[in-house]
Amino acid sequence: MGKKITDYLLYRWRYILGYGIIGATIIGLLLFAGLYTPGGLSQNEISSVVASNSLSFKSLDSLSPASMINLPYNLLQRISTQLLGVTTFSIKLPSLILAALSTLGMILLLQMWFRKNVAILTTVLVVTTGQFLFVAQNGTPSIVYIFWSVSLLLAAMMVSRRAAYLGLWKIVLFSTAALSLYTPLSIYILVALSSAIILHPHLRFLVRQLLRAKLKVTIATICALIVIAPLMYAIIKDPTVGLTLLGIPHTWPNLSANFFILLKQYFNFIAPGVGIVMTPVYSLGSMVLIVLGIIRLSSTNYTARSYIISAWAILLLPVLLINPNLTVITFVPAMLLMAMGISALLRSWYQLFPKNPYARVAGLIPLTILIAGMFMTGIGRYMYSYTYNPTTASNFSHDLQLLNSQLGAKNRPAITILTTSTEKPFYDVIAQHNKNLVATTEPPKNRESTVILTHAAYAAGSYAPADQIITDARNEQADRFYIYKSVQK
Repeated sequence: MGKKITDYLLYRWRYILGYGIIGATIIGLLLFAGLYTPGGLSQNEISSVVASNSLSFKSLDSLSPASMINLPYNLLQRISTQLLGVTTFSIKLPSLILAALSTLGMILLLQMWFRKNVAILTTVLVVTTGQFLFVAQNGTPSIVYIFWSVSLLLAAMMVSRRAAYLGLWKIVLFSTAALSLYTPLSIYILVALSSAIILHPHLRFLVRQLLRAKLKVTIATICALIVIAPLMYAIIKDPTVGLTLLGIPHTWPNLSANFFILLKQYFNFIAPGVGIVMTPVYSLGSMVLIVLGIIRLSSTNYTARSYIISAWAILLLPVLLINPNLTVITFVPAMLLMAMGISALLRSWYQLFPKNPYARVAGLIPLTILIAGMFMTGIGRYMYSYTYNPTTASNFSHDLQLLNSQLGAKNRPAITILTTSTEKPFYDVIAQHNKNLVATTEPPKNRESTVILTHAAYAAGSYAPADQIITDARNEQADRFYIYKSVQK
């Protein structure tokens, strides 16, 4: 009697191999993206570092109301730079950690909602999209949109399934919900979950069952209130903080123009856009899977999962129309729709051959080729666009690496760096972590000190020829720093 497919070692170890490949891929991609591609800092990352460093913890009143926005992420970034100094890696490290945790949460969440093969294929696809790789290495709070979404859904599933340590999971769910409110637009995730609970009878039943443990719910609620208390105090002091968290702009945007921007960001495959974030944000193959997922969603609209995704999408559409640049908020709903699309493809093929194991396996070959092609093109598109596309690569500065190489040189005396008023806040942060560096906007009176001029400061004045020029071949304006033993204006 011939061997069955289930007798082969490769078949029995398929999930272990799949998870191993995912783990190795994630670690490699995150480290590569964090250190090398694009490898520099955008202006948003520089602003994030300045905001993180400006946090004061003397008292609750010492924190400005505006500093409460994205406070959890800024705290992580502040800790990272305090421990490791101000480097490109330390600035991006919180995002890399949150991206790794988000990926782990994706796998666990997808396994709860779909079969293991669907969870593996979907995770491989979503972690290699240009959008995920970009926010994973971007030293700004953009990664927390994905992290909060995945964490809330995962914690809610653990509570609904009465997982081990149920009381702890309730505290995690309530505390995560409270922490997510520090991030603009995150409240709509909670509204979507609440809407699904109100509308779906099974979810209402689960909530009623869980509320019977009044002591655990009370403890979880108290923890959430403690976490959110500083934010509530800030909103009372400055109501505009609440408007920012809701995504309501100070001036009403042109909705028709925003609509066409969204169309280009999601569907302009003929003329892809370039900038800090590549567009379209999802590849053509990913969009096809998302469309299949929407079709599958419409045919299973009775499930709790469909209620959650539908409520989420309905709430995000007007938010996106007002804030078209925040495409990252659609990442988790798109991931779930992509998983539904892959599941629909597999289900359709298996229904054709319900009892023929060889035909069922043969059907995986074209799907594997499709997934492998999307995997490779996703990585290639990210690497080449952020490395060689001049319009994209020029948005990232490598000045911090160049300056740190000068500060780390042996026998280097005290340095005064001359900057413009716009640049000074960032260089003040660097100076706080380097005892032999002082940032200023005026030429120093001490003629014996080593003076470094930034590109912008040198261009704004008239100076003698420099003793040394530090250049960067990756920047169109390659002359980044001018070094003087003494400076005269």
